[in-house]
Amino acid sequence: MACFEAPLLFFSGQFPLSSRAMRKRITIARDWLLGSAPGRLLPRWLFLRGLGLIYFSAFYSLAFQIQGLIGPNGILPVKPYLEAVTLHLGSARFWYAPTALWFSSGTHALAALWIMGMIASILLVLNLWPRGSLVICILCYLSFIAAAQDFSSYQSDGMLLEAGFLSFFFAPRGLQPGLGERHPPSRVFYLLLLWLWFRIYFESGVAKWMGGDPQWRHLTAMDQYYQNGPLPTWIGWYVEQLPHWFHAAAAALTLALEIFLVWLAVLPRRWRILCFCIVTPWQAMIILTANYTFLNYLVLLLGVSLLDDRLFARWMPHRLSLPSAEPPLPATQNGHFGHAAKALHRWVGMFFAAWIFYATAAQLVWMFSPALPLPAGPVQALEPFRIANQFGLFGRMTLGRYEIEFQGSEDGLTWTAYPFRYKPQDPKDAPRIYAPYQPRFDWNLWFASLGSWRENLFVLHAQERLLEGSGAVVSLFAGNPFPKGPPRYVRTVVWQYWFTDRATKRAKHVWWRRKMLGLYSPTLERGPDGSIGIVRFPGGTIMAPPE
Repeated sequence: MACFEAPLLFFSGQFPLSSRAMRKRITIARDWLLGSAPGRLLPRWLFLRGLGLIYFSAFYSLAFQIQGLIGPNGILPVKPYLEAVTLHLGSARFWYAPTALWFSSGTHALAALWIMGMIASILLVLNLWPRGSLVICILCYLSFIAAAQDFSSYQSDGMLLEAGFLSFFFAPRGLQPGLGERHPPSRVFYLLLLWLWFRIYFESGVAKWMGGDPQWRHLTAMDQYYQNGPLPTWIGWYVEQLPHWFHAAAAALTLALEIFLVWLAVLPRRWRILCFCIVTPWQAMIILTANYTFLNYLVLLLGVSLLDDRLFARWMPHRLSLPSAEPPLPATQNGHFGHAAKALHRWVGMFFAAWIFYATAAQLVWMFSPALPLPAGPVQALEPFRIANQFGLFGRMTLGRYEIEFQGSEDGLTWTAYPFRYKPQDPKDAPRIYAPYQPRFDWNLWFASLGSWRENLFVLHAQERLLEGSGAVVSLFAGNPFPKGPPRYVRTVVWQYWFTDRATKRAKHVWWRRKMLGLYSPTLERGPDGSIGIVRFPGGTIMAPPE
């Protein structure tokens, strides 16, 4: 039966409207949902291998950043944060901050998170104990996200946790399951993964059209998108040079794809394959023109749920041909305990499937009717776990590119910049491509540049750590301009950046032009006794001509 045929049959009215017929409809729908999704062995195998690689990239990124972000000498140490959570929430703290760091939050505990996560993600890539590997990946990543404070407010984190949680029920059982022929994919969790893919696109399209940003309605949203995004690429520089009609067409196609084309997923097989063939190169272009960490890789990977075994079988050698049927595990090998465990897993899965579907569907409905009185309790209860999310990528476009730069000084007159690893800084340096690596510090500074320092106190905390000579925080930069010891003063200034045009790039060999706008946050001084105080608040404007 086709993917969406049974639900259509359920609501088609082919049965008499009697209580017996209604019970029959409910039974048909229940059995259909609880059954297996035929023809999804290879898409599941590919999806889980790709998901393992994405989890690996996430934990690999943390290996070089976690100490500087939330370590004991980091920007936002986790121990004081958890103490504050305990003070305000008491025993409810474990639900609202679900992290293993409650047991220990020192440097070794933080290292254990990314080490265990990397090992588990490698096991998932190798198809060894996929369900157990997913549990470890989810628990380790959630433990970081629940304690990372300002460094965990990204939609990509919710996507990864939601995809990982659903995949636990979607993955085959066993230590070496192969393609998992004896444990076919669960239909309900296959549909929930497809639902996740759909929501990422559709909710982002709705946010663009209904968010109130005139740039999308006037089709000017893409004109400066490539330079104003969080971390541009050198390919984005070249695309930015194209004429307005190209950018207007890209904006129109983005809206059409996200709002309308994704509905092809509910149509018969050939339309779903066509949809995959359109959205895949679209995601590839986004990856090449902007660094959105692992976000677009995950969205691209979720699109594999549009495919089936029949499509892959055309290119498979005969010895790798898929079975014509997907036999369940023989009953003789299960035993009474095995049947009970299977039934428990099934009903636990259905419980979470219904909960997640309601929470995500309610959030989608509220995008159109915010005042609709749907129960909010089930939605709020899942919020700390980030497994039932609402999306709205680029609902509002930024109107300029601003960069916060940290500078140190010994005398308060001559200032030396701390060099960034990933952010634009030197106009001569070409923007690079490094996704799916996620530089959370650099990424957060882009968001901070769109607001004030009072709304982004982590910037001030970073200044304090630099004055203290924190090696963990200094390691977040590309180098230390004060190798003999921390400077006496540290300040942050904000620059506005623009891509150069072709003529300027040819003549001066620069990718950017920039202008200093002034202080971003207060200037801090380290006194002779090691105390740190404010010596100047942002107020005056420091101006310089564009370079």
